[in-house]
Amino acid sequence: MNERKLVALTFDDGPSNVTEKVLDILKEEGIVGTFFLIGQNVTPDKKPVLERQLAQGCEICNHSFTHNKMDQMTPAQIHEEIEKTSDVIRDAVGIETRFFRPPYIALSDTMYANINMPFICGHDSKDWDDSTSAQDRIDRVLASVKDGSLVLMHDMANNVKTLEALPVIIRELRAKGFSFVTASQIFDEKGIDPNVPHKLWSNVFD
Repeated sequence: MNERKLVALTFDDGPSNVTEKVLDILKEEGIVGTFFLIGQNVTPDKKPVLERQLAQGCEICNHSFTHNKMDQMTPAQIHEEIEKTSDVIRDAVGIETRFFRPPYIALSDTMYANINMPFICGHDSKDWDDSTSAQDRIDRVLASVKDGSLVLMHDMANNVKTLEALPVIIRELRAKGFSFVTASQIFDEKGIDPNVPHKLWSNVFD
C-alpha cells in the first residue's frame, strides 16, 4: 500500500466555460484532477477540452447525460443516461470511463443494479451553491480531507468562486503533506478495490 497522504480533487458538470480555467490552475500547480462530465455538454467544440484533460494527466468520468435525478428512473432510462455519456466520451477521446457520480447524489437500488461502475460521492465543498463564499469552500474542504479522501467540487458554468478557492485549497493541502492524484490513482495506489456493491465512496478507507 502506498504510504503517501493522497487526495483526489474531482470536478462535476463540465465541460463548461470554467473547465479550462480549472485546468490552468492544475497545470500551474503541477497536479491532476478528475472530471465527471455531463454527456450532453460533450459537444464537438469541447473535444479539445477533453483532449487537454487527458494530456495533463487528468481523469474523465461519467456524471450522466442529462444530469437529472436518476433514483426514480427505470433500468432502461438509467442505461441510456450512462451509455450515451460513455459513448460521447469514447467518440471524442477514445477512452472508457471507470467511475460514476450520481447527479444530486440521488441513489436507488435500481441504479446500483444497472450501473456497472463504482459510485463516487466525495467530501462536499458545497460549491454548487453560489451563496457559499470562496472562503467557505476552502474551509469545508480543509476541514474534511484526510488521507484517501475524494473532494467534490464543480467546474460548472460561471463557477468563479471555486476558481478563487482552488489555488488556496491546493496550497494548503500541499502544506499539510498531501499529494494529488486522480480517482483511479487513489484507489490503485492505496490498494483498494472500488468495486464494492451498494457502496458510495468519499474516502477509500471508509
